[in-house]
Amino acid sequence: MQSNIKVRNGKIQIKTFNRSNFVLHSILSFLVLFTIVAPFFLEYGAIDIQTAIFYTLDNLKMMFLQPALSQVTISAALYQILITLALAFLSTLIGAVISFFLAILSAKNLMPSYISNIIIAFNSFIRAVPTVLWVLIFAIVAGLGSVAAILGMTLHTIAYLTKAYAESFEEIDQGMIEALRATGAKWWHIIVHVVLPQTSSYMVSWTFLRFETNYGVAIAMGAAAAAGGIGFELFMASSFYYDLHEVGMITYFALLIALILEFISIRIKNKLIGSKS
Repeated sequence: MQSNIKVRNGKIQIKTFNRSNFVLHSILSFLVLFTIVAPFFLEYGAIDIQTAIFYTLDNLKMMFLQPALSQVTISAALYQILITLALAFLSTLIGAVISFFLAILSAKNLMPSYISNIIIAFNSFIRAVPTVLWVLIFAIVAGLGSVAAILGMTLHTIAYLTKAYAESFEEIDQGMIEALRATGAKWWHIIVHVVLPQTSSYMVSWTFLRFETNYGVAIAMGAAAAAGGIGFELFMASSFYYDLHEVGMITYFALLIALILEFISIRIKNKLIGSKS
């Protein structure tokens, strides 16, 4: 392992060269090189670049500068957004409840390591598979629709929140846990009197963050798995009757709800930070 020491603006900067850094820099360099070189290997013979640029800009103009609803009314669009929010809320709620118990079992400061490792490995496998693929897998059993979407989103939510909750549990001061154990407190008493009070704010923050993610996933699942909601209307407008004006308006509706959720998330985080200080 080699070190490179540099002095910049009166500060000493130490860069360590080891195998992991070499691999990381090699991968990043390859990706940058591939991004630069790849466009030169594409076949553009059948494409009129000038015409393609003109129609692309014209389509973007219709979508975002001339949005309008033609096949769907405003009340129907709002109803579909509520369906999308319901899909996201239900999958997040079920996933959060199950994740809490699995996180207790996977936290290494609360359970034996062999139990934790089994759950961690299982969750890693679930997270490695994209949510849309889980939805399509459940669609084979339950058929395309909201049931398959909720099952797939819930499964991925469980894997995500279990890891987030468990990491919060593992950051608890071990001395507090040992003190309760020394007094003869049972395992569940430790969970109620130490784990929950110390990590409740983190769990709320992680849960709402996942709810925001599930909202975006629910829009995609409305198109990919016919789960309904605003995503399905977006799919119909873009692929069935090809109304770019309506695509733009539906996109604006979805973005507005996303901004509202982000605003609520910031308020919740600020309130939690204020309550802890």
